[in-house]
This record gives sequence, C-alpha cells and structure tokens, in this order.
Amino acid sequence: MEKASVNHLNKLPAWSEPTARQLAAEDNLELTEAHMEILRVARQFYADFGFSPSMRPLTRYVSDHLDLSKGRSVYLMQLFPESPAKSVARLAGLPTPKNCL
Repeated sequence: MEKASVNHLNKLPAWSEPTARQLAAEDNLELTEAHMEILRVARQFYADFGFSPSMRPLTRYVSDHLDLSKGRSVYLMQLFPESPAKSVARLAGLPTPKNCL
C-alpha cells in the first residue's frame, strides 16, 4: 500500500478500502459500511465528472444513487462530522473539492 499523505493520497489508483480505514483511524473515525458506500459513490462521482464533489453536488449524487435519506446533509454530517465533502474526498482518495473550507 502506498503511503498516504497527511491530506490526500498521492495517486488516485492507490486508494483501497483498507487505505480508507487507515486514513480514518488517523482521524479517530471507524468506518462502517454506511461510510464506505458514501466513499464509493464519491469515487463514482469523480469517475463520472472528473472532479471531487462539494457538499451540494455530493448530497444530490448520493440521493440519486443510494437513497434520498442518505443524501441529506444531516446524515452526511453524522457520518463525517468535521466537513463531510472534504472528509469524504480525503477518505475516498480524491482531491479536495474546490468549494470546501
């Protein structure tokens, strides 16, 4: 496994679910299947559009591809408390979304 940087992976193909779990552990976050399905959807968004989703596109894409209730910002903030779009991008091995603080 390639060593992850502090913020994001050096290469997108270096991502794997064990890598995501390792990065999450550094943030004292234990990834569940609910977390992993959001990470997979975010990676699909990146594959479809070529950029990391900020919060609004992430909620819409999750709603469209999983379930409306999982696309709500409250649900995403429960899973990824700090900054959902930024945390999801980091843990999914994607670049930081442009509109994230």
